[in-house]
Amino acid sequence: MFSEFENEINYIFKDKNLLRQAFTHSSYAHEEKMNYLKNNERLEFLGDAVLELTISHYLYDNFADMSEGDLTKFRANVVCETSLAKGAAMINVGKYVLLSKGEEQTGGRARASILSDVFEAVIGAIYLDGGFEEARKFIMNILKKYIVDARNNFHINDFKTHLQEIIQKNHKGSLKYTIIKEEGPDHNKTFTANVTHGSRLLGTGKGKSKKEAEQKAAGVALQGISSKM
Repeated sequence: MFSEFENEINYIFKDKNLLRQAFTHSSYAHEEKMNYLKNNERLEFLGDAVLELTISHYLYDNFADMSEGDLTKFRANVVCETSLAKGAAMINVGKYVLLSKGEEQTGGRARASILSDVFEAVIGAIYLDGGFEEARKFIMNILKKYIVDARNNFHINDFKTHLQEIIQKNHKGSLKYTIIKEEGPDHNKTFTANVTHGSRLLGTGKGKSKKEAEQKAAGVALQGISSKM
């Protein structure tokens, strides 16, 4: 059944035992009285390290505007259990994982913690079987979407602060926010804001409050800055 999974991920294992081990949950190994070395926990440990290095390298290369602290937070958003479980679901990991009867009956095949662990174990198995580049390709094929999602949501509630940090780091002068338009009745107004740096317009945003409009303007400005890097 694992050949179907190999087709799913477009990678054929030379050592099929590694692939089977990646899908062997500890509950199954215990139930089958297998040696603990046969379950996927050690592969998960290795895969976690390969995953962190891959994502760290990608973020370092592609987000030059971010500080070390922001890169750390960003990476945590990408390699979190939720993202890994969604990535695992994309390639139907739950269909192949080997579970004990108890785990099977209690919904383990769809449990985020199990899916994310198996996903990391598969990374570890690919790394051992085919090397770092094959593992990196697998990771990026599945998780690049979640990097984009994480970037779009990063600082979503505090675009203004993030923009200010960038401006202070790279330029002199301060930002100015201006409400340039108010539309609609008093109970349902829409505000439009500009953010400028000196004479340069960085972004324009709309919102149901002045603060929201300013945040949206800062978000547009950040997108413009990132696209030029």
